[in-house]
Amino acid sequence: MPASRPFRVLFVCMGNICRSPAAEIIFRHLVESAGLSPRLEIDSAGTIGYHRGKGPDSRMAATLRDRGYTIAGRARQVTTADLEDFDLILVADEENLRDVRALDPAATHRDKIRLLVEFCETHDVPRVPDPYYGGQRGFEEVADLVEDAARGLLKHVKTAVG
Repeated sequence: MPASRPFRVLFVCMGNICRSPAAEIIFRHLVESAGLSPRLEIDSAGTIGYHRGKGPDSRMAATLRDRGYTIAGRARQVTTADLEDFDLILVADEENLRDVRALDPAATHRDKIRLLVEFCETHDVPRVPDPYYGGQRGFEEVADLVEDAARGLLKHVKTAVG
C-alpha cells in the first residue's frame, strides 16, 4: 500500500441501514477523535440494494444520536470493486460473510473479509445481531457491540496507518 493512500475500511451488513452505518458512524467518530482522519477512509454498504439511497434506520439513528454521534450516510450495495478498493471489509454476521465472500469466488481477497466482532475487546459474541425486527433493546445492543469492536479496530488500524 503506497504511503500516500489512506487505509480503507468498509463495514457491511444486509441492508446498510442499521449495523454497518452504525459501525461507520462510530468508527469515524473514534478516528476523528484520534486525529487519524487523513489516513483512513471509512464507508459502509449492504449485501442487498433494497434500501439504496436511504439514510440510517430512524431507530438506529436515534440510538446513536443519544450517544453523541453525528448521523450521516446513505445506503448502497457492496460491489466486486469494493473487494479490490478496500483494505479491510468487516461484516456484521455469518450470512453477510458468506454473501461478501461469494463476490470473490477465487478467494483473492478472503483475508481482508472478516467479522466485525473479531475486534471486540470486552464482548465475546459470534455476530452483531440484526435489530431491524426487534425493539429498542436490540439497537442498544448493536451500539454496545459496535462501540467495543470499533475501539479494538482503532488499535488494530493504528499499526497499519503508522
